[in-house]
Amino acid sequence: MKKASLFALTAILCVTTVLAGCGKKEAEPISGNAAEPVKAEAVSVDIGMLKLASSAPLFIGIEKGFFKELNIDAKAKWFDAAQPIAVATAGGSVDVGATGITASLYNMVAGGQKLLIVADKGREQKGYSSTALMVPKDSPVKSIEELKGKKIGITQTGSTYHYMVGRLLEKHGLALKDIELVPLNSINGLMESLKSKQVDAVMLNEPNITAVVKEGYGKVVAQVGDEMEYQTSGLFFSPKLAGNKDAAVRFLQAYAKATRYYYDAVLTQKDGKVVPGVNYDEVVKIVAKYTDQPEENVKQGLPYMDRDGKLLATDIKTQVDWYAKEKLIEKVVDTNGIVNTELLDEALKKLGK
Repeated sequence: MKKASLFALTAILCVTTVLAGCGKKEAEPISGNAAEPVKAEAVSVDIGMLKLASSAPLFIGIEKGFFKELNIDAKAKWFDAAQPIAVATAGGSVDVGATGITASLYNMVAGGQKLLIVADKGREQKGYSSTALMVPKDSPVKSIEELKGKKIGITQTGSTYHYMVGRLLEKHGLALKDIELVPLNSINGLMESLKSKQVDAVMLNEPNITAVVKEGYGKVVAQVGDEMEYQTSGLFFSPKLAGNKDAAVRFLQAYAKATRYYYDAVLTQKDGKVVPGVNYDEVVKIVAKYTDQPEENVKQGLPYMDRDGKLLATDIKTQVDWYAKEKLIEKVVDTNGIVNTELLDEALKKLGK
């Protein structure tokens, strides 16, 4: 009887041990599933932009699938002018705006519109041809100081060209009152006026600088990037996107990946000169596709931008102060309210080197 009881107890203990073991094995996958990362929320992002080479990282991010990798459906929304992009971004018609930073943008912010400048989209930088002050080929003018009393063509009052002329003059001891500004409304207008000598000088960008020099009717007096660093354009976020931190950081993570891809392809230098880098031909083809331009033209107009997409934040205040001094904006804007570099900083940490 004692032997039977002992045998029964042993059997019960074995069964219990087996069941316990089975229970433990079944629990392991549950713990493992809990540790798996949750897939990022799918977000649709409309990007307002112009068909310009300075939007190259956005083109690359869309074409190469960098945004899709982070579950962001990035869609290009094309505009014909810069100011409407800023208006659409502030109003929420688009989530991201990619355009020039002008007096009208600061006036819009001063009037109560909300948007954030979060990343670089093109700047003037020493050693890179982007924007230049040009004069007719046979002009005696050889320096900025010699422009006193001359007519200088720009696109519009309050434009980036207006700003660049003013800053260049001041650097060389002159002021806007020492010259006559002639707004010509378009790049074609600038080129025609230079060719016909209706003005003594113009501000012009690439690839038009190279085209004018090749055609033989103009010459460069000064490259803006060699004279000053200047944040000409930026990436803006709407209040809605900026309020969704997860999506905002993911978007900038993809954007920074694209700026690195762009920089390494077309902005690398050797012995002080820009040389084709890794994926050069591919990037040229992508930009040509999105801007509807021949590849040869694209090669002449690939603007400088920071490799990590970092904004030259201090220059935003310099711009605001200058525009206010010239009474081109209604009041000084608090740049702390329109510049956000923290979102990109966090994106770069996630992206790594």
